[in-house]
Amino acid sequence: MANIQQVAMQAGVSVATVSRVLNKQKSVAANTRIKVEEAIKQLNYEPSLLGRSLRTSESRILLVLIPKISNPFYLDIIQGIETSALDHGYNILLCETDSKPERENIYFDLVKKKMADGIISMDPTVNIDTLIKMAENHAIIQCSEYSNDSGIPYVTIDNEQAAYRAVKHLIMIGHQKIALVNTDEKFLYANQRKKGYISALNEYNIPIRDEYILYTRELGFENGQQAIRNILRLENQPTAVFAVSDMLAIGALKELSSNGVHVPNDMAVVGFDKIDFSNMTNPTLTTVAQPMREMGEIAATKLIAKIKGEKVESVILNHELVIRESTSG
Repeated sequence: MANIQQVAMQAGVSVATVSRVLNKQKSVAANTRIKVEEAIKQLNYEPSLLGRSLRTSESRILLVLIPKISNPFYLDIIQGIETSALDHGYNILLCETDSKPERENIYFDLVKKKMADGIISMDPTVNIDTLIKMAENHAIIQCSEYSNDSGIPYVTIDNEQAAYRAVKHLIMIGHQKIALVNTDEKFLYANQRKKGYISALNEYNIPIRDEYILYTRELGFENGQQAIRNILRLENQPTAVFAVSDMLAIGALKELSSNGVHVPNDMAVVGFDKIDFSNMTNPTLTTVAQPMREMGEIAATKLIAKIKGEKVESVILNHELVIRESTSG
């Protein structure tokens, strides 16, 4: 394999000039740049990424923190992050935290040791105090889940307004008894989506029933099933369910079908996220669509800007209520 000295000899220039061409510095004359690029091509020279990292203190790697790789919600966001990162000459490293602080610390150390240039955090369980401390000296962006008072820029949607719209839709098609399937309110999204649910009910003077608000430990399919089992045990059952994630809602659809409850005639169901699976259920799932790919692209672009020392602002993207068979028959 050719080295940088051989490229310099082939092009008739110094090693420093080859280095400037590789680093895309504008100080190199056009005809000299062409000679160097031709020599690189002829010799099939590939610069050492490790050597470049040592010279520039850049790894060109972005860390993406997620709690579970298996959660389909993250797929489109990750694709958006990767597309934007590659366009800017960066690669990404997916880091599954499994909501464990010891794993977080391993990934944080990669940035501290300059083995990665920055972090996109999508983990709602991340230690926010540690993240804030890290952000004092390192580039960090929050995506989807964020902390209001952290000072760390974020890319997200208005979760409260989105939940309000979803529940209002159920009210507008005639439902008064609406259940909420939520997760732990220590997560900001869960807190905001509950506020949207309550806001819609209050607007139409519909009483808040404690027995209609259920909590799950996780956002899995089976958690949605268990929530419906609890709902079906109620003496005064709701006629509609709003779940704070599509996976919970898909689990709800499965359990309702298993118990002979027709959706939407007997019980309507609304989810949140618009993951790909939401259009494959029977009936198809009404859901709040987050612009997940765009969210990822913007998060990566902002992180790279922050790495370069630019000032970065938070962004709240638009959402959409996608009405399908689970509420409209």
